[in-house]
Amino acid sequence: MRLKKLTFKGGVHPHEYKELAEDKAIEVMPAPELVIIPVQQHIGAPAEPVVAVGDEVKIGDVVCQAKGFVSVPSHATVSGTVKAIDPRPHPVGGKVLSIIIENDGKDEWSPDIAFDENYAELDADEMKKRILNAGLAGMGGATFPSHVKLSPPADKPIDTFILNGAECEPYLTADHRLMLEKTRDILEGVKIIMKILGCKNGYIAIENNKPDAVRAMRQAVKEMKMDAEVVSLPVKYPQGAEKQLIKAITNRKVPAGGLPMDVGCLVHNVGTAKAIFDAVSSKKPLIERVVTVTGLGINEPKNVLARIGTPFQNLIDFCGGLKENTIKIVNGGPMMGIAQYTLEVPVIKGTSGILALTEKETALRDPDPCIRCARCVDVCPMNLLPNEMARQIEYDNFEEAHKLGVLDCIECGSCSFVCPSRIRHVHLFKYAKLEITKSLKARA
Repeated sequence: MRLKKLTFKGGVHPHEYKELAEDKAIEVMPAPELVIIPVQQHIGAPAEPVVAVGDEVKIGDVVCQAKGFVSVPSHATVSGTVKAIDPRPHPVGGKVLSIIIENDGKDEWSPDIAFDENYAELDADEMKKRILNAGLAGMGGATFPSHVKLSPPADKPIDTFILNGAECEPYLTADHRLMLEKTRDILEGVKIIMKILGCKNGYIAIENNKPDAVRAMRQAVKEMKMDAEVVSLPVKYPQGAEKQLIKAITNRKVPAGGLPMDVGCLVHNVGTAKAIFDAVSSKKPLIERVVTVTGLGINEPKNVLARIGTPFQNLIDFCGGLKENTIKIVNGGPMMGIAQYTLEVPVIKGTSGILALTEKETALRDPDPCIRCARCVDVCPMNLLPNEMARQIEYDNFEEAHKLGVLDCIECGSCSFVCPSRIRHVHLFKYAKLEITKSLKARA
């Protein structure tokens, strides 16, 4: 095994808070009375509804179909009746057209879903077709359609696949539990991915704060006689970001504006690998996922297997409800997650966690002026100048921010985390990206 230091430049070490839920086995949550299925749960074109109000559906029936190559369908996650199709609050912001299904309590599945004993013999195109039909999008939070990611152009061959088990965001433990409880399913997913890509180098990357997951994966790799290496990485945020993970393991640098395939690599999250196994082996669509419900504001932190479309309120109730001193609910982790204004929002394919945070865990102080300490520059894993970019954006000088590379920002939040002035850099960078993108489209 290689002995080089498996790391990348920059990064931070926030308090982990993983002890709240890391020892909690995954609990299957009862299906809710209503599910809310947004047509946009992925990067790319929204899906298009193919059901009407009053239609009867079974679990696994397509309710909205992919519209374009960079798009995925979504499926009924309960059996029942379509009660409405209208815009509903979405966990990544605003309102999104959604299909609301009333659960009939029968839990009837589409007859098309069944285990295929010969799935491993399928060719790559058929495997990708099943992955598309299952509606898979990256479950680590990026929600990039999985079939697109597995279809690099012919001039971008992939020689290295990395299974991302870093789960570097504080609090979140869903991937950790999956690696312990569904180890072999995940590795079967890795086999499928590597067959589709035709690549020879396989790595399973796990931060060393999960030694039980490292041991479980190494034992399973040995028993399954897989040609893949389990690597234990130092704990550092954002270790799980694709570009940082590739740099740490292969020492390859994804170029500015580029993608992992530009350096012959592809990365998938452990939850996605499990879902790929389900899709290819059983034609099972993505109708549920593991969500960590945690934070000092939740009474009983848990890892729960919840149906896609389940309102946040139901998960919080299932975990004993909120404590009185809860002041903030977040979709995702504390570094890259999004604060919510309502608990009516549903679990979507990219929902890895729901955090209930107290004042102790939340910085609500208004920002002060920048003191030019440059701590943000030291920790930026993309080698950017967050202080200078923020200054230009505050004066609406988007052209200069563009030249400084704001579009390369991965929005990890490391800059804001270390900033003594509590400047909300990521908010500014997201704003600048929107303005620059609008400007570029207008010029095209």
